[in-house]
Amino acid sequence: MTAKTSPKTYHVKSFGCQMNVYDGERMGELMAAQGLTATDDANAADLVVLNTCHIREKATEKVYSDIGRIRKVQRAEGRDPMIAVAGCVAQAEGEEIAHRAKVDIVVGPQAYHNLPDLVELATRGQLGIDTDMPVLSKFGALPARRRVGPTAFLTVQEGCDKFCTYCVVPYTRGAEISRPWDALVDEAKALVDAGAKEITLLGQNVNAWSDGEQDLGALIRELDRIPGLARIRYTTSHPNDMTQGLIDAHRDVEKLMPFLHLPVQSGNDRVLKAMNRSHSRDSYLRILDRVRAARPDIALSGDFIVGFPGETEAEFADTLSLIDAVGYAQAFSFKYSPRPGTPAADMDGQIAAEVMDDRLQRLQAALNRDQAAFNAATVGRTCDVLIERRGKLPGQMLGKSPWLQSVHLMTAAQIGEIVEVEIARADPNSLSGIGTTRAAA
Repeated sequence: MTAKTSPKTYHVKSFGCQMNVYDGERMGELMAAQGLTATDDANAADLVVLNTCHIREKATEKVYSDIGRIRKVQRAEGRDPMIAVAGCVAQAEGEEIAHRAKVDIVVGPQAYHNLPDLVELATRGQLGIDTDMPVLSKFGALPARRRVGPTAFLTVQEGCDKFCTYCVVPYTRGAEISRPWDALVDEAKALVDAGAKEITLLGQNVNAWSDGEQDLGALIRELDRIPGLARIRYTTSHPNDMTQGLIDAHRDVEKLMPFLHLPVQSGNDRVLKAMNRSHSRDSYLRILDRVRAARPDIALSGDFIVGFPGETEAEFADTLSLIDAVGYAQAFSFKYSPRPGTPAADMDGQIAAEVMDDRLQRLQAALNRDQAAFNAATVGRTCDVLIERRGKLPGQMLGKSPWLQSVHLMTAAQIGEIVEVEIARADPNSLSGIGTTRAAA
């Protein structure tokens, strides 16, 4: 490899889930602590970090495409950037990425705290590679949290022990590990001190968090005591880990927003068993009944996979009927995508692409119908909106309702303020509101 000039600027591009966004922010803080300056332009950065996701089939090819594009643009202008591939593709592909794409650094999601050392290796012409999976050591090595916006992510749990047959996460993120109670409380306080009004707790199975004695509900109650923290959210959850303590927190903790993302994936029990999901259709619906009993105004979100190997039209119809029964406020839906090394990739009955396309369109039509209905039902209601950023129009601001809906409004309120808003109009993917003359308490 050719030695690279020590970088002075950096750009981090994160793909995929909120945990990758959190990891990307932390890598940025690491680089800033080394004296590097952030830039929004990957084509101008001395160090480009591609923080990758491996959930979808074409994720790896997209990484190679981005590497080629960035390198072509920069070299046309006489620059030779240092390129790092981080995240789950780095973990899965390892040294193969360096051989194929000639990148300078390959670092997995559990080792990115070593990024400064890997940058130093690259400046000496050596490949910087680290795909070890130590238990939580990265968090102790990361710098203190810097200035953040009104919303912030906090990873509380990593890894997965569920081994769903379609999923690579247990192989790229490792076993389920919970961060210590004190470390999480301290980081949450630091985020609030840095400007956060809302914290979203993150984990591959965030509601699996436990310190051996207390569950996520207890941790939420502790964060509720932090002065200045106005809102708490968490994602992504697993039905198997919805403890009664967590459900009770939805009833008791005012700062815990009335929104639950609880992936189901399918509405058919045979398909769920083939996916190695530990819940049934009935047990999932009973969980939702308990949550709604605790917090009647809660908005529900979910994940769905269509075209899992062997899925029949009748089994797909069970998923549509589950959607009808629940009435999701939001949801994510995907065509099944075989991932190398997962059991489902070798299953018989792989579904034709055109069949998956048709099913996805019908499923999304049902989900869009319910989301539009949920949004329409909020018209005329008054709720608190946390202002997150400026809109495209003069005087327009954008924020989030308690139910995670995007809200546009004309207001003199500033970013980070929580204002009381009357919802005046509902569009398919957002709301428009009228701010009152006072800030929300």
